[in-house]
Amino acid sequence: MPYVVTRSCCADASCVLACPVNCIHPAPGEPGFATAEMLYVDPRTCVDCGACTTACPVDALKPHTALGAAELPFLELNAAYYKENPHSDRTPMYVVPPRPGLPTGELSVAVVGAGPAGLFAADELLRHPGVRVTVHDRLPTPYGLARAGVAPDHQDTKQVTRLFRTIESQPGFSYRLGVEVGTDLTHADLLREHHAVIYAVGAATDRRLGIAGEELRGSVSATDFVAWYNGHPDRAHDEHDLDTERAVVIGNGNVALDVARILTADPETLARTDISDRALSALRRSKVREVVLLGRRGPAQAAFTVPELIALRALKDVDVRVEGWPEGLDPDATEKTRLLAQLAARTPVEGRRRIVLRFLTGPVRLVGEASVRALETTATTLRTDEDGTVRAVPTGSTQTLETGLVLRSVGYRARPVPGLPFDEDTATVPHEGGRVTPGVYVAGWIKRGPTGFIGTNKTCAQETVASLLADAAAGRLTQPAGATGPATDAPGLAAWRAIDDAERAAGEAQGRPRVKFTDTESLHRAGRAVPAARR
Repeated sequence: MPYVVTRSCCADASCVLACPVNCIHPAPGEPGFATAEMLYVDPRTCVDCGACTTACPVDALKPHTALGAAELPFLELNAAYYKENPHSDRTPMYVVPPRPGLPTGELSVAVVGAGPAGLFAADELLRHPGVRVTVHDRLPTPYGLARAGVAPDHQDTKQVTRLFRTIESQPGFSYRLGVEVGTDLTHADLLREHHAVIYAVGAATDRRLGIAGEELRGSVSATDFVAWYNGHPDRAHDEHDLDTERAVVIGNGNVALDVARILTADPETLARTDISDRALSALRRSKVREVVLLGRRGPAQAAFTVPELIALRALKDVDVRVEGWPEGLDPDATEKTRLLAQLAARTPVEGRRRIVLRFLTGPVRLVGEASVRALETTATTLRTDEDGTVRAVPTGSTQTLETGLVLRSVGYRARPVPGLPFDEDTATVPHEGGRVTPGVYVAGWIKRGPTGFIGTNKTCAQETVASLLADAAAGRLTQPAGATGPATDAPGLAAWRAIDDAERAAGEAQGRPRVKFTDTESLHRAGRAVPAARR
């Protein structure tokens, strides 16, 4: 098997279309395309040409000879897919539609949000001659969750920023950083200056649990905790009391696993990453020895992905325990349950830190006066509705877990965008194919909700840009009046490159990828130190 996919990937068909022998599945038009956690390379027909690795925007593909010990399970995962999905018919199932033509003249588009969704949208637009894209972000740095959301021990995932650097280097691309739309610029300002606006502002807040005691000190949003250890300027200077032997994470998605890994990791290993220095100092003093992840439902319904579970299984010096296995659940029911059953069968090692995946358990209330000292939980049982939905039903049996830190990780939630409609139930902007109205569009989590992976935003952006280009070709966009906003002189690409250079130089001196500036004043100061050659 020459090449193997080694993590959750974009499933956007970049590698599928690059492959000369149609050996990567699911492909466009096949069941699972654009919704699968990852793609799979058929070992029978791969010719080891390497075209897929060049096309992959997240460096998810590796030659089988380059796999590390922790990545070897992906060989089994890949083989298992083709046992169930042989794909003997190699007839193309999908024809890529031609891009719509554009009217003569330039097309100016504002993109609000410099995260993966915004940059993928810019990339799609800049494939057309005559298009200019200005990407806005309220922070002095771009890349969104790729910079401030990916766990520092997942440096390989952050390699997608190399693609972003290529995107921002294209002719017709520009940044306006440190600019908040709704404060420094209005929606009306953007519409006057550009033919169209794409909002790719993500989901900046977290969902609440709605239980008593949630406001106590020590009850923390995982969203904020992740931003803290990643050095996000909004949260980098928060204080988190890690003077507790047990932390509890409510939720069992990929973010919950990230938090558990960071809390139990060897700080000296983290010291070789781009983790915030402030967070690293706190983790060195941490007394946390156990992190318990609570899931209301069972192992089969766990929200984390198989690649993240494989990474968890490969941890050294950290025990992983599984509790709350439903009666009658076949360990071989899915790849996820098989891996969890293997973890459950392990023998704990005395003295190790541990991560406990506890299923069939829901939170009831946080106990404490000024701060959290315990979490009351309830056992649950599974019930399947007529439509097939599996729900967790409390049994009434309760237990109290002593803890001084409870992190809720039950999903992100977007905020309303000034000037746009907003659906409070889904926390998204209503749209059709990314189109809110002709001239106004959405992409990423504000469009579809907090689902998918970094690369998923590429497929999402392609749909939105197709709607925008169709409106341009049909003459439905309004001619801009010109730049009228107060932030037209905001820091741009040169300022970001100066920040990037300074962070990398500081990192190189310490044997790290970078040392982040974690407050806006330092970021702006570094951004003003632009070399003369870039001015």
